[in-house]
Amino acid sequence: MNYSIKSRIWIESNGHVLLGEGRVQLLKAIEQTGSLSKASKTLNLSYKKAWHLLDSINQSAKNPVTINTTGGKDGGGTILTNYGKTLIRVFDDINQNCWEFLDSELEKMKNL
Repeated sequence: MNYSIKSRIWIESNGHVLLGEGRVQLLKAIEQTGSLSKASKTLNLSYKKAWHLLDSINQSAKNPVTINTTGGKDGGGTILTNYGKTLIRVFDDINQNCWEFLDSELEKMKNL
């Protein structure tokens, strides 16, 4: 038999989702594009949905995750704070460690 484990990781703060895979993808897209609008297009999300997710992250985090700049000659944008970048790294580490653990546990099934 060929077994596989399915799992999704998310981190909550006071009963509200802070980070999950989709939210981290949004933060990474913001980091790459410098814009919430461009990030939402990259991920095929409506701007409203992306804004709601980002607002939810910022409301649940203990420090600001993004900084918004207003328009002007070059237009506005959204950039990640150092705290936001750290959250991404920590989430990715937790997620990777979880998958390594689950894969090693699944190996036990092969010997049954």
